[in-house]
Parts: sequence; structure tokens; C-alpha cells
Amino acid sequence: METYNIVIVGVGGQGTLLTSRILGNLALTKDYDVKLSEVHGMAQRGGSVITFVRFGDSVAEPIIEAGQADLLIAFERLEAVRYIHLLKPDGLLIMNDERIDPMPVVIGAAEYPEDKIAALDDSARVVRIAARREARELGNLRVFNTIVLGAASLIMPFAVEEWEQVISETVPAKTVDINLVAFAKGRTFRKDQ
Repeated sequence: METYNIVIVGVGGQGTLLTSRILGNLALTKDYDVKLSEVHGMAQRGGSVITFVRFGDSVAEPIIEAGQADLLIAFERLEAVRYIHLLKPDGLLIMNDERIDPMPVVIGAAEYPEDKIAALDDSARVVRIAARREARELGNLRVFNTIVLGAASLIMPFAVEEWEQVISETVPAKTVDINLVAFAKGRTFRKDQ
């Protein structure tokens, strides 16, 4: 298999690192060579977090350069804007499409860049998911990342059962059931798109 490149972006506390571990563990079940790399801004809460997941028959480096990502998973819209340049021209952006105002917007020092969000559609194939709303309906906001991951699973070379097994083994034990429900919910988003 050629190397498959995934970039996952968000802010601290959104499950970016957990999502990359799930993807890495999943690729390992197929005996792929896997490389992960994480960059934490002020990732405690609210700072930028980017992770790279690369897998295939032979992967040389963990870092994904501009124009190399097959898939960009964005848990936050502005992070999608910040990292869209990493996506291949024929790559796919799967994005949680809910606005989270950065501090300069909150305090009135800047305006939210809606024009840049809208321009994403000109830069890539985009699947927008209101994952936080869906997670709220499930009763657990913390599983919105698993909803987005469910949508991403539809374009990846792994069976549903493999995903479910790895999710069950990777998330905290007390959250397995709700994460599996969230994953199944995410798999409904792309079927008609």
C-alpha cells in the first residue's frame, strides 16, 4: 500500500491526540508501517494541536509536508484554515463545522474570518459536520471527535468491525459504549454526499 497521510487538527481538549492514537492503532492491526507525530501549541485547553498519521508498506518520516495529506480532519474551523495547505489537491477535508471564537474575537479585538471559512470550499473537497451538536444530542460533548472519525472511516481501507475493536481498546473503558454510538452516528454523514 502506498503511504496514506492524515492530518488531524484542533485545539487542546478536543481529542486530537486520542484520534491519532486510534488511527495509528488501527493501521498497526494491518501490519502497516505507522508513523505518528504531534505538535502541541498551548494544548492544555484552547491551544492549537496538530497530529500527523502516516501508514503504508514503508513510511520514511512522520511529518506531512504541504500538499501531501490525503485527508485533513479538522475539529475546529479556523484550524482547517490554518492547515489546508497540507492537503493534496484531490484530498478531502472533513470538518466539524461549528464556530469556536478565538480570544481576539471574544474580546472584540478582531472579527471572525467567515470569508476564510467560506473559501475552504474553493480549496478542497469539504465535508462539513455539526459534530458538537450531534454529540450534545447523544448526551456527551466529548465524543464529537469520534463522530468526525466515523465520517472519515467511510473513505479509509478498514472494516467497521476493525474500527469498533480499536476504538473499544483505545478509549477509556467507561466511554466505550458512547464512543461506539458516536462512531456509528458519524458513519451516516457521508453516505449521501
